Amino acid sequence: MTAAPDLAQQAQWQRWRAVADLYHAYFTGLILTVVTRRGTADAAEFVFRVFRRQQQERFLPGLKKLGIDHLPPAVAAAQYHYLSNWIGGVHVEYMYESDTQAWIRYPPPRWIWKGPAICGVPGDVSRAMLRGWHANNGVALGDLRLGFVCTKQSVDGQDGLEGYYHQYDHPLELDQRLVFARHLEAPMFDAATAPALPVASWPKPRLEKAYRNYAMEYVRTAAPVMVQLFGVEDAGYLLHITGKLIGMQFFDEIAATLSTTRVGAREFASFLNALLAAQDDAAETTASEGAFEIRQQSWKLMDDVADYHRACARVLEGLFEGLAAGCGRHIGVQMRTAAGGRPPLVWTIG
Repeated sequence: MTAAPDLAQQAQWQRWRAVADLYHAYFTGLILTVVTRRGTADAAEFVFRVFRRQQQERFLPGLKKLGIDHLPPAVAAAQYHYLSNWIGGVHVEYMYESDTQAWIRYPPPRWIWKGPAICGVPGDVSRAMLRGWHANNGVALGDLRLGFVCTKQSVDGQDGLEGYYHQYDHPLELDQRLVFARHLEAPMFDAATAPALPVASWPKPRLEKAYRNYAMEYVRTAAPVMVQLFGVEDAGYLLHITGKLIGMQFFDEIAATLSTTRVGAREFASFLNALLAAQDDAAETTASEGAFEIRQQSWKLMDDVADYHRACARVLEGLFEGLAAGCGRHIGVQMRTAAGGRPPLVWTIG
């Protein structure tokens, strides 16, 4: 038996979850920002590229990490979505029918469209997620017979997003890899027969960190995609305004976990230090004449992003400005970066 977590561990896990909540909200907000400021077509293209990029980077390595890369393609694909999303705190169900057909279902409430956000998501944007990821799993596995059949979509007013992976007896053309069959319905979910992660290789501390990283990964993927798709100026604006709005809305929730109250620059500087530590970034703070300088030595989330652009730093700039506004009026936040927008990121608060 493993020892029960002590109070320090539990506090750390709560801080990680606060970071997850912030990045989760940012990603959902970013999609809505594109919907409202650029339109449905651009938002669908953005979501498609984000999920295709994640699928290409994460799917095959994820199968190995989860220990399911030996399973038949339809079963492996469905179990991947069940297990990986479960780690991230997403409501998801898995139903096995045969080695050539397995279902997944995302019941309400939907993680990605949390709360009233679901009311602002067009159907084309939700379908783009399926085109980006689910429809490409057969290609990634080297089996062009594998496709995804979607039977419901939450954003269309149905009681969840669901569908099944099916291995056909012939290779599928591009437009056959995602099809819709709204007259069908998923079998009932039975938790007792669902796959589970091996406890030995997925202990509680690993699960808690993975929960945080799950939400952060979406932002890691989305920021460079935004720059490549919409250009530096437009992307920088969209990344920044989303961050500011989300920061203002979520300061109270995040601050409650990080033990920060609304007062002024000193308290906000302390809050930022705690936030950076909770996302595994080292920082140093100096004070001078009522102003505070935080030297953020790393931004680990973007460390190995090959097409990172300095405009990606607008994510943090917007978030920190919004969080400052949520903390109190007239708390100024200014960012300076090293060459290429890389760390150290120097924040002046006053």
